[in-house]
Amino acid sequence: MSLVLDPAAQDLLFREARTANAFSEEPVTEEQVQAIYDLVKFGPTAFNQTPLRITLVRSPEARERLVKHMATGNDAKTATAPLVAILSADNEFHEELPQLLPHFPQAKDAFFAERPVREQSALLNSALQAAYFIIGIRAAGLAAGPMTGADFAGIQKEFLDADHTPIMVINIGKPAAEGAWFDRSPRLAFDEVVTTV
Repeated sequence: MSLVLDPAAQDLLFREARTANAFSEEPVTEEQVQAIYDLVKFGPTAFNQTPLRITLVRSPEARERLVKHMATGNDAKTATAPLVAILSADNEFHEELPQLLPHFPQAKDAFFAERPVREQSALLNSALQAAYFIIGIRAAGLAAGPMTGADFAGIQKEFLDADHTPIMVINIGKPAAEGAWFDRSPRLAFDEVVTTV
């Protein structure tokens, strides 16, 4: 059975897309980022929660502050990418639930009154939203370089607060003409992953 999505779009989002390691100098505009978010905000989450927060690192001063927290190998990529985003989980996301879940506003207190429960839910659902964000970057014709190799405690102290947990850093831009990609790494086959019961 074929997919409904056009094969060219399948290639853009999945088959031909890879993590970018080098980018052109072409800037990424605020309008592009807004279009990406306005598309991917519709991805499903539990209780329609929206814990993902995106901190765009644009100024040279902020970039320098971020680069010092990146792991060796990720630091140079982050220093030269046209745009860098710090993705974090807002552990106080439950305050927005009455707005986001108007048919069940009591979910805020019924399910998320305890901080450890909120932190677990925020981590899972912000990771879902981060994946949607990466797909949205690709849908915009840009490349994403998501990274978890960083000093996240340092990033939290430098850019966030105690209610926001950093989950990844993403370099964003048009891929460089040369050296943007590593060769495609293998993937597991269907029958290695899927079990029918």
